[in-house]
Amino acid sequence: MSAIKYPEARRDDSAIDDYHGTKVPDPYSWLEDPDGEETKAFVEAQNKITLPYLEKCAVRKQFQARLKEMWDYPKYGCPFKRGSRYFYYYNTGLQNQSVLYVQDSLDAEAKVFLDPNKFSEDGTVSLRGSAFSEDGEYFAYGISKSGSDWVTIKFMKVAGAEQLPDTLEYVKFSCMSWTHDHKGLFYNRFPEPETKADGTETTANLHQKLYYHVIGTDQSEDVLCGEFPDHPKWMPGAEVSDDGRYVILAIREGCDPVNRLYYCDLQTVDYKVTGILPWVKVADNFDAEYEYIANEGTLFTFKTNLNAPRYKLINIDFSKPEMDQWTDLVPESETDVMEWTACVNQDKLVLCYLHDVKTELYLHELKTGKRITTFPLDIGSVVGYSGRKQDSEIFYQFMSFLTPGVIYHCDLTKDKLEPTVFRQIKVKDFDPSGFQTDQVFFSSKDGTKVPMFIVHKKDIPLDGTHPVLLYGYGGFNISITPSFSVSRIVFMLHLGGILAVPNIRGGGEYGEIWHKAGTKEKKQNVFDDFQGAAEYLIKNKYTSASKITINGGSNGGLLVGACVNQRPDLFGCAVSQVPVMDMLKFHKFTIGHAWTTDFGCSDNKEGFDYLIKYSPLHNIQTPSDSVVQYPAILLLTGDHDDRVVPLHSLKFIAQLQHTVGSNPKQTNPLFIRVDTKSGHGFGKPTAKVIEETSDIYAFIAENLKLEWRDK
Repeated sequence: MSAIKYPEARRDDSAIDDYHGTKVPDPYSWLEDPDGEETKAFVEAQNKITLPYLEKCAVRKQFQARLKEMWDYPKYGCPFKRGSRYFYYYNTGLQNQSVLYVQDSLDAEAKVFLDPNKFSEDGTVSLRGSAFSEDGEYFAYGISKSGSDWVTIKFMKVAGAEQLPDTLEYVKFSCMSWTHDHKGLFYNRFPEPETKADGTETTANLHQKLYYHVIGTDQSEDVLCGEFPDHPKWMPGAEVSDDGRYVILAIREGCDPVNRLYYCDLQTVDYKVTGILPWVKVADNFDAEYEYIANEGTLFTFKTNLNAPRYKLINIDFSKPEMDQWTDLVPESETDVMEWTACVNQDKLVLCYLHDVKTELYLHELKTGKRITTFPLDIGSVVGYSGRKQDSEIFYQFMSFLTPGVIYHCDLTKDKLEPTVFRQIKVKDFDPSGFQTDQVFFSSKDGTKVPMFIVHKKDIPLDGTHPVLLYGYGGFNISITPSFSVSRIVFMLHLGGILAVPNIRGGGEYGEIWHKAGTKEKKQNVFDDFQGAAEYLIKNKYTSASKITINGGSNGGLLVGACVNQRPDLFGCAVSQVPVMDMLKFHKFTIGHAWTTDFGCSDNKEGFDYLIKYSPLHNIQTPSDSVVQYPAILLLTGDHDDRVVPLHSLKFIAQLQHTVGSNPKQTNPLFIRVDTKSGHGFGKPTAKVIEETSDIYAFIAENLKLEWRDK
């Protein structure tokens, strides 16, 4: 078979960057201009070869039809109480966006409160963030277009679902917190950009500020409450305390779980927000994370990783805030990671822990930190929760690889606490008893034990023939816990597949030590762990190298790119979604500067020295005697992705097709799929998700030579 004919992309050999004396060519840097005619022509030429290929894949129509059929099941979120009313999100099955419903009581008739499907005809305008006023009478909500991180905040009066004229622009990565007089809210915005801000630009996001908006006024009258002009990367998020007296300010600079902690006692300004607030500094460094949980007067409870990489709860009395006065309320666990904490029923704490990547849920006393009870859970994840200090009940939602969702309700006023099933979510024509989930532990290259979930149909022979979807992330302290996916069920049910999810370093599965072991100069550990997972699956006869597809998105897309370069022999197929591929320049675009906490930065020589070793764009191998060819590769990006801008994918595919695709040995396809009106993934309409997912699995089936089986 001859090599595939790829579109020719102009190489600018004069584009060379100097990093600390090392010259690095960047021949496709012209693709960094998203609006350039040449860039648009390149994207069009790529889609012209990718899309027809995907449409002709043998199982695509069957996969899409079955996926749509199974996706069409009711999806509920946890009910939550605001004021006297209950609200919940619900999707009938195939609606592009979930709808927010309201009811006067849990038994009352539910009515549509806000339907994001009416924002746009094609579902590409979505809800992004929301906040009710303390009395539940006002509602602020963010709207995102085409998956962009840019948000426009709108307002409603809850009674009668009346839309208000207030509109807040230039909002991104924002808090939304109402003062308890219900007159307005704190939010963040960036300076008005000199050029458009629609999600296709690449300009760095700097100088975020904190504002206060009063209902019924124009945005131009909003009060500037906090700014840090000497620190352009600082991002100040405000939260009003449960009693309405304090504003807690958490300042972040990057993606590390650390923040500065300031507060303002609103009593000192007579509860009037008229300018920069008189902030009091409690922790004025980036040594640890402090997350507000509750307070009784001046005694505040925070979740922190200060000298506690698996997190703990501490008390800080704001009347004597010196660090030597701080006390532990719930000490760090010796084995488990405290994922989140919430105060409920005035004097109780709900604590959620991760034990070997499985969720455990407890109730504690706020005053003493003592454990009261354990909420029983199967092996899986708590993916939803509601219950605040003023609420006397909680709802929580459980999910696993084989459980689409169970919502539990618990009345905390009763003497005997017994959670009951409030809603059971079911997928038609799916019987979970025909599948099994195992957790195994394998040794990585340096001997570190890494956990991995393996899911497949029961009683399959371990003969090394099964196709495997190996999914990974490995970064930014994010834990990849068990979750339900219809597309993966279809893959296992009809393509004979196995799902493998290793919890590689860089994530938060074992706390901050596990996270740090996969960052900066230690990032290679992440790739070693992922490759070790593939080797385990081969050694234990689940599959063979030619039957493994690796998949990841964003930082996980970087993982796929790096592993394909390092071990092209270990995989048959690779699907990299919205990936970070240019590790030397990522910090220059939109919010990329925040990722230097995980990746490091090429601006300093030490960072350059380790980034150049694995940067996917800069480590593509030419097929040779030792490298027969690369696996089949599909990159996916969106034209409105302003988180990981598309230039990463465009430059990588151009270089890959030039270096690898031009070689006769390379018969596996090297494609990119660029979606329009699409961003990093948030708020993507169901129709687009089904279409994209069908393309991905059709590509996998085509290149691993998988045949459709009815059962």
